[in-house]
Amino acid sequence: MPKVKTHSSSKKRFKLTATGKVKRSKAYRRHILTKKTTKRKRNLRKSTIASDANASVIKVLIPYK
Repeated sequence: MPKVKTHSSSKKRFKLTATGKVKRSKAYRRHILTKKTTKRKRNLRKSTIASDANASVIKVLIPYK
């Protein structure tokens, strides 16, 4: 079998956990932060697990992670 190319932007955005779930960071924390509350920004710092519907597609893009 030939090697599969990894999707470059996906390998920067996603990691796989030990159990095989896809870990991702949350959106909406790049700009226009003045109107967002401190609590909201603090909760956006945390990472989360991608949904099962998206996880299968992401795993194809990062085959060797």
